[in-house]
Amino acid sequence: MNAPTQSRILQAVELLSKEFDRRGAASLLKQELALGAAAGDRWRSVAKLAAKIGEIDIAVEAARRYADSAPLSLEHQLFYWGELATHGRHTQALNIVRALSEARRNQPAIMHFQATLAAQEGNFQEAETLFRRALKAAPFTPQTWFALAMIKTFAPGDPDLAQMERLAPSMAQAEPSIYARFLFGLGKARHDCKDYDKAFEYYAQGAALRRREEPHDPNATTAFVTGLIRDFTPETMRAFRASGCDSDRAIFVNGVPRSGTTLVEQIIASHSAVGGGAEINLLAPALIPTGDYSFAGAMAYQKRSKSNDCWGEIANDYLSMIGMRFQTSGRIIDKTLGQSHLMGLLLSMLPRARVIWLRRQPEDSALSTFRSYFTAPTPWSWSLEDIAQFYREEDRLFQHWTQIEPDRILPIRYEDLVKDPQTVIPQIINHVGLSVEPGVFEPHKAKRSVRTASVKQVRSPVSTSSVGAARAYDRQMEAFRRVYHQRD
Repeated sequence: MNAPTQSRILQAVELLSKEFDRRGAASLLKQELALGAAAGDRWRSVAKLAAKIGEIDIAVEAARRYADSAPLSLEHQLFYWGELATHGRHTQALNIVRALSEARRNQPAIMHFQATLAAQEGNFQEAETLFRRALKAAPFTPQTWFALAMIKTFAPGDPDLAQMERLAPSMAQAEPSIYARFLFGLGKARHDCKDYDKAFEYYAQGAALRRREEPHDPNATTAFVTGLIRDFTPETMRAFRASGCDSDRAIFVNGVPRSGTTLVEQIIASHSAVGGGAEINLLAPALIPTGDYSFAGAMAYQKRSKSNDCWGEIANDYLSMIGMRFQTSGRIIDKTLGQSHLMGLLLSMLPRARVIWLRRQPEDSALSTFRSYFTAPTPWSWSLEDIAQFYREEDRLFQHWTQIEPDRILPIRYEDLVKDPQTVIPQIINHVGLSVEPGVFEPHKAKRSVRTASVKQVRSPVSTSSVGAARAYDRQMEAFRRVYHQRD
């Protein structure tokens, strides 16, 4: 049984790498589910590959089979539960954990997992209790200290901060990415205490560790953006065959991290006609047939496609993916990072799609980005200079796409939103074709799971408290200003 199953995996990988055939690869993985073993370690690879191409149902089932592999292990089960949570199945994951014996639920890793789900649901008191219980059982766990730091507010003399700093030398023995997370937790603690110099020192140490593991090539980003601007023009985009997809189910919220995208997501998700939202990372998988997401790749796909509605097919694949992800009726918000790089393809395949594009005072956004520990690959975020260069490219894309599609892209300044929500929120709601409801003015009251670096902030009322936050780090922000404001 092993040989043909392995062959199907390799065939799927080959179809993706050589022919960009997402549907063919998905078909092979479905065959594998039908014909493969009930359990086994290889299902982890299947789950990862399925998730990469947006086949969520396959990914979840493969992860379950991996969890059932003998001998049963906590590592395997945590992988499965994590996949459930990642793909929007929080209740299912929580029910599985709650069905465990009390002795098993009290294992530190399982308490950490439960606490993470509680924090995402906004149940911060429950989350803190569970994190503390996990730390009592296993105090030398960097990621649990980090998670606790993210949901509490520190004050000078805080015993948790003192304990973290006492443990720091021991934590340095952890693998770099884990130790970096602990350093970001220390940075957050010192920031809360308004000890900004020490906070920045911790953030910089953690970022340096991440930068070594996740190097960034700003020249490659600049070259890709230059190609997008050069190749996607009103004239060249007429070469796209008209998409037959007339769905407006997906509402797109775009912007650099920490620019207010989660707040806007929460505002729209507070509407009764909206079924949810997240950084779902499904647009890029749907667009795998274009190869490298360039204009040339798109034209190559269009040329080789035998379909009369090749872009409608990709749009329908995307809609199928979000159906698997949300499992609810109603419209959804997709606020995946980096959609500015896919904007031309997005607007072509979904002709009824509407976009909200967040803009924020660059230094405030850049500082908040630098202070965030991203688990998804974000290599440009580990230095202020790289952030500045990335922002320059995002500015170019913003100017380009809003000039091409001014009616479909609504720019929103974060500062305007938080200073005058009564005026700006109706603009957002009307732009996406909804009627204004009272609930959209109180987004912090929405009961939904939020997986984001701003998980605590979205549970608070709209406020101006973060406007001008970078002033506290004025000296350190000079590195950002030097690159961001440089002349070409």
